Amino acid sequence: MTVSVTVVKERTVRDFGKRLREIRQRRGLTQDELGKTVDVSNRVIAYYEAQDAQPPGALLAALARTLKVSSDELLGLKPVKDDTPPRTARILKRLRKVEELAPADQRAVFKLVDALVESRHRSAR
Repeated sequence: MTVSVTVVKERTVRDFGKRLREIRQRRGLTQDELGKTVDVSNRVIAYYEAQDAQPPGALLAALARTLKVSSDELLGLKPVKDDTPPRTARILKRLRKVEELAPADQRAVFKLVDALVESRHRSAR
């Protein structure tokens, strides 16, 4: 008795890879960063993003936890609640790194940002 590939394909949730990629990008993570967090290689993440396949349950749960979504959202059974654009996610990720700096270094970063913003406002007038 053989199991048809078609039967297996019918059991997969449509567009899982596309959804995984979009959520990962909204969180500002690379494939490598996501893979390290869930203890798989970036190639595994790339595979699930590119192929019409779904990860096993344990990996699905780890991905959902890391991406801060429910497994239902990741599978497309419910809409994803967070609409953070990828660009904003990358900025927030960098700001979290600034939080790890020494207070003097944080002040230097903020002075630089403030000076740049002020310069842009002046040139826009």
